[in-house]
Amino acid sequence: MADLSIDFCSIQSPNPFWLASGPPTNTGDQIKRAFDRGWGGAVWKTLGNPVKNVNSRYAAMSKGRNKIIGLNNIELITDRGLSINLQEMGEVKKAYPENAVVASIMADSFAEWQELIARVEQTGADGIELNFSCPHGMCERGLGSAIGQEPAVAEKITRWARECSSLPIIVKLTPNVADINEQGMAAVAGDAHGVALINTIKSIIGVDLDDFIPYPKLRNGSTNGGYCGPAVKPIALHMVASLNRNPDFSLPVSGIGGITNWQDAAEFLALGCSTVQVCTAVMHHGFGIIDEMIKGLSVYLSEMNMESVAELRGRALPHYKDWAELDMNYKVVATIDEDKCIGCGKCYTACQDGAYQALALSRKTTKEGKPIPTVLGDRCTGCNLCSLVCPVECIAMVDVSESDEIESWNEIVARGKFVVKDGLSSTESTKSIA
Repeated sequence: MADLSIDFCSIQSPNPFWLASGPPTNTGDQIKRAFDRGWGGAVWKTLGNPVKNVNSRYAAMSKGRNKIIGLNNIELITDRGLSINLQEMGEVKKAYPENAVVASIMADSFAEWQELIARVEQTGADGIELNFSCPHGMCERGLGSAIGQEPAVAEKITRWARECSSLPIIVKLTPNVADINEQGMAAVAGDAHGVALINTIKSIIGVDLDDFIPYPKLRNGSTNGGYCGPAVKPIALHMVASLNRNPDFSLPVSGIGGITNWQDAAEFLALGCSTVQVCTAVMHHGFGIIDEMIKGLSVYLSEMNMESVAELRGRALPHYKDWAELDMNYKVVATIDEDKCIGCGKCYTACQDGAYQALALSRKTTKEGKPIPTVLGDRCTGCNLCSLVCPVECIAMVDVSESDEIESWNEIVARGKFVVKDGLSSTESTKSIA
């Protein structure tokens, strides 16, 4: 089987699956149970001056019965005393020397950062994650994402941490910014050893239309929280990829955001991550999901003839391109398997009202007498919408490219092949926009 062990910022771990800082890493007992089950590492719930949390602090977007696709929380950092957290951290590391134990920390001044780092180092922890990313509660106090959203401040505090500690310093980035690269480069400038991303996305998940209090509800109202879970995975993948393909960014990355199974993890690794962190999926399903993650990734790597996780890292990055680099000669059209079609009409309605009117209702029917859609090939733009809404997967997109030559928009414009027939008065203006 493939070797799942990893080295992240000189932190060794038996596999790339770590618990992210949050409720599953709130106590030493939880982390011990996770390590016993097979998790490779854990980032302790953020330490700092203890806070007082409110009750009623989670709300969810659901699909089907009890299926969380997005979780919103207004929970803050640890509300347990610093001494007990540090004591348990030392006990965990001593009992599980092969597993990665990372302390997430948050402080308010140089003196506080210095003291907290010194106390963490005494536990034997493997590394320190700087929480520059909490999007609620703490940011209102000038901490969390209030730091991450100010690259100059983030760089300064990262340097403080480097000066105070001999441990690897990892900066946890906030997604609540216009460009993740600014934070990534601040971490580089601050001499961090690595970064972790993304933390939760600032959000309001809904409103009770009876009393008009947003969720999660308290007696006198609510507030914006942090959004996480499967729904944020596409955003996390984009931000991870954006950083990892930046030629000026070269730090190891720990990927976070909606990871639920081994396939999710493999996608983050393929986009350049060295390790992945999981939180919401554990809150939903428990520590036992690690069994499938380890087995699934091991089998996948073996099937792909890869001997280690390192061989997977970054394999997708060369295929992540700017729009103007994509092949304009590639063409697909929809085809419908009439034997599988149930005549629900979802594809027809979606194409008629939301796409390109490339489907018609034919005289052919299902056994139940429902009309089977047919594709108008000359109108089909290959947008994929019909195949995405089909509930029985009877629609496939078939390659009908007339040429094997790959030609991008940039190449078309450079060769002067693009001519405006019905649009702006100047072709040059279109070229400049492109």
